[in-house]
Parts: sequence; C-alpha cells; structure tokens
Amino acid sequence: MFTYILKRVLLMIPTFTIISLIIFLVLNLAPGDPAAAANPDGTETVSQDARESYRIFKEQFNLDKPILLNTRYNLTIAEVEEQLRVVADFQRPVCPEGAPADASCTPANERPMSADIIAAQEHVENLGNYAVPHLIALAQNHERLDIRRLAVQRLAINAQRPQVDRFNPEPTAELRETNRKIASENNQLRSWTIPQDVTEEDVATILEEKWLPWFEENQERFEYSAADKVGIFFMDTRFAKYWENLLKLDFGVSTVDRRPVFDTVMQKLPYTMTLSFFSILIAYLISVPLGIWSAYNQNTKRDQVVTIALFVLYSLPSFFTAVLLIQFFAVGRPFSWFPAGGFIGDGSENMEVLEQMGSIAWHILLPLICLTYGSLAALSRYARTGLLDVIRADYIRTARAKGLAESMVVLKHAVRNGMIPILTLLGTLLPTLVSGSIVIEFIFNIPGIGLYLYESIYMYDYNAIMACLLMSTVLTLIGLLLSDISYALVDPRITFD
Repeated sequence: MFTYILKRVLLMIPTFTIISLIIFLVLNLAPGDPAAAANPDGTETVSQDARESYRIFKEQFNLDKPILLNTRYNLTIAEVEEQLRVVADFQRPVCPEGAPADASCTPANERPMSADIIAAQEHVENLGNYAVPHLIALAQNHERLDIRRLAVQRLAINAQRPQVDRFNPEPTAELRETNRKIASENNQLRSWTIPQDVTEEDVATILEEKWLPWFEENQERFEYSAADKVGIFFMDTRFAKYWENLLKLDFGVSTVDRRPVFDTVMQKLPYTMTLSFFSILIAYLISVPLGIWSAYNQNTKRDQVVTIALFVLYSLPSFFTAVLLIQFFAVGRPFSWFPAGGFIGDGSENMEVLEQMGSIAWHILLPLICLTYGSLAALSRYARTGLLDVIRADYIRTARAKGLAESMVVLKHAVRNGMIPILTLLGTLLPTLVSGSIVIEFIFNIPGIGLYLYESIYMYDYNAIMACLLMSTVLTLIGLLLSDISYALVDPRITFD
C-alpha cells in the first residue's frame, strides 16, 4: 500500500505541471487584456503618464514577456525599425491632396491606422531591454530624423530595469537598497529624452553626452552567451516566472486590488466550504438510502415514480430554480420568508454564537436547495446500480441462508460492497468543497470562491483565476488518491500490494 501511495504522489507532480501549463496557456491565449481599462489607445492625445502606468503594470505582472518560450535575444534591428516607422509615419502630417509625397509628410492612403499604432507601441514596449542595442544604433545612424528621435524616446523607457520582488511584504534591508538604486537609475534614464521639435544636432548631443557613455558602461547587460540564451529561452517567460513564485507557494498578487491572491482565497474559503459541505452531506443522506430502497424495489411502480421525480428535478437548471425561489419566497411574491442574498444578517458582529448560526442557516437555505436537488438523481442511481450488482451475488445468498436478518444482510454485506461507485464520486468532492458554485454564489451574492472566480474572470485577473483552478486541480488529484485507497478499505478483494 505504501509503495502504491508513493508512486501516485510522485505521479501527481508531472500531472500537476501539465495541467498548470494547459490552464496557463488557455488563460494567456484567450482574447482580452487584464489591463484593458488602463490601456491607452496609443495616440498622441494620451498622456505619457497613462502609457507609463500601463507599461509598469505589464512589467509588474510579467505581461510584457512571451508566454512560454523567449527568443528575443535574436531580435533584429529591422524588427525594431519597422515598429518605429509605423509610429513615425502616423505622427507625420498627411500630404495635401494632389501634392506629391515627400520626406515631410505621409500620403493619406499610407497613413497607419490607430490599431497599427497600438500594436507597434505595445510591441516595442514589450521588447524591453532586448531592444536597447538596436535603439542605440537607430538613434545614431537612421536616415530619418523622426525615427532617430523616437529611438531616443524609447531608450528612456526600454533601458529601465524592473525592480526586484516589489510585492514582497517583508523586504530585507538589502532588497530595499537594491530597489532604491534601480529606481534612482530609472529616474535618471527617464529624463534623458528630447522633445518632438528637435534638430539632428540635438539628437547627436544627447547621444554623445548621455546614452553612448551609459551604453558603453552597461554593454555587458546586452551581450548574451550561449548559456544566457538557453536561460532566457526557457526562464524569461510568463510561465517560468509564475512557476518560480509557485514553488515558493506564492500564488501572486491580484491585478485588480494588488493584494496577495492566497490571502483573499483564504478569506472567502469559509463561505464556500460551509455551503458545499452541507449541500454534499444532505445530498448523500438522502440519495444513498433512496438508492438502496430503489434497488430493493426495482421495477415497481414506486421505483418508477421516484425515478421520474428525481430526473425531473435533475433536468431543472439551478439558475432557473434559484430565480424562482427568490421570486416566490424572498421578495414577497407571494412570500418573503427568506433573505434574497448574502451569507449572514446585518450586525452579525453583535450576535451571540447561536444567533449567528441561525442567521447563516436562514440565509443559506435557498442556496442549499439549489445546490442539492440536482445531485439527488445521479447519486441515487449510482447507489442503486452498485447495490444491484451485489444483491444477487453468492455471498449475499449465503448470508441469507445462514438466517441473518435482512437488515443485517443489506447494511453489513450488500451496502458495503456496493458502494464502489459512490466512493468513486467521493474523489471529486474535495474540489467541489473549495470551488463552490459560480452560478449560485453569484445569484445569491454569497462572497465565496465561486463569486470570486466569476469576478476574476470578468476582470481578467489571471493570478486569481490560476489560484482557484490550481487549488481545484490539487484537490482533485488528492481526492482521486483517497478514493482509490477507500476501495481497499470497503472491499477486501481489492489490494494494491
């Protein structure tokens, strides 16, 4: 048994890694932007502060890095020049209609669209330090002054270094000093820019006085050995940075409220666990005896009536039932017996313990009904099927031949060995206890994990979504292991030795 458990635990590691990779890829390749509300439209009318805030946001959450593999060490000057040319062509005035195109204007039919400007600015921003050597070369040698000016402006941004572990709640003195030096250097680089109306001499001057000496001093940062390239290829990516934190049991910081995701999940967990635990408990207390009764009354009229009633309940969507229950029993049409939402009444901090428990029970009764009724049909059918497989077995007939009471035959012999299907389902209950129901928690405004996951999806809060899904993944793997072990406990014929 120990050897089997050890093998299963070791197998969980690659399984969890693959699942986390799939979830991560789906989230990051899905349409949408976690900073969509803060994303400027890329035109000159947007303040530089807005673009800088957006750039810092992406940097903080590694949204400026490739998702899985990074080949930016092979970046070419042509790729950088192409993006700067798009922005420069947009900033040029449009040539008068009928006038020949020249170096001072852009023909109307060749002027880039706003979407092209957004994409070009995003691309250059995301290149970060990898674009610095090419920006230096373009600022020195390009034939167009506007592109040379743009290269200098981009240097003031791309040459900056990100701060180290900036969300650490307890930074060491050494870490604070490191980030202080980085911030000081970044502020200096940010000031080495030029206005739009400049001459070639202005560009040459700032290059000679500021950027070229700085680049010569820091050139080793932009030279990559073969080992450096391998490390960049695999490690300087969103997925690698996320797993680097995950190995420290750090689920990251919410992109919405900048709070640690794990702390928020722990605050919301009691609401979901309370609701899910009682829902599962009630479902099993009703379904298992009902399945046993149905198995011993197989194909009778009573069995058929119960089966039809259960499947009618199973066919009703939970959101539909939830709305009906609120309409009929919460908002006064015709009754207002229960609260329409929430987990506990107002002023709960002043209630006694029994009063709090009563208030919680009154608030979660309708959600419990919605979470429970749909599972009655499935669970009772599994219990019925499992029992039907064993009640005709030889050892059941032997037990009856010995003169054992029918209740003893059913409870001690038949039920125990017929619960294998039910134990299989138990393996999926751990993630259910934690993940809750998104629909029910949303409709009844219960501040649990389900509602948190819904809000996180709506706000593109990748770290929060990943935390909820990875917790469900871990609990699913643990639940399946416990389910397998329980087989041997209830059925002596099953062994893992």
